Amino acid sequence: QVQLVESGGGLVQPGGSLRLSCAASGSGFSINTMGWGRRVLGKERELVATFTGGGRTDYVDSVKGRFTISKDNAKNTWYLQMNNLKPEDTAVYYCNARIRKYSDYFANNYWGQGTQVTVAS
Repeated sequence: QVQLVESGGGLVQPGGSLRLSCAASGSGFSINTMGWGRRVLGKERELVATFTGGGRTDYVDSVKGRFTISKDNAKNTWYLQMNNLKPEDTAVYYCNARIRKYSDYFANNYWGQGTQVTVAS
C-alpha cells in the first residue's frame, strides 16, 4: 500500500513563508514524477510545481519565483517552499506523484490528503 503523507500548512500573513512536506510511505515502488497541486475554493485543482523527468522542475506562472520544489530521493520525500505568499495562494495543497509498484506494469497517479494554507492578515 502506497500512501502520500503531507505535513505543513497553516495560517500565514501576506509576504510570509511556509514549507510543505510530503513523504511516500510503503515499499516496493518507484516514483516517476512528484509535485504539488492546489485547489482554490470554487476552482479545479491545478498542479503548481512538479519534478518532471530528468530532474527538471516546472512551475505554474502564478508561483514562479516564489515557490520552490525540492526533494530527498533517499527519503522518498519532497517539499514545497512557499515564499512571499499572497492571499490568492489560499487553497488546499496536495502532494502528487506518479508511482509504479514493482508488481505493476504501469504507474498510477497518487494524491496526498491535502493541507490547508491560508494567507491572511
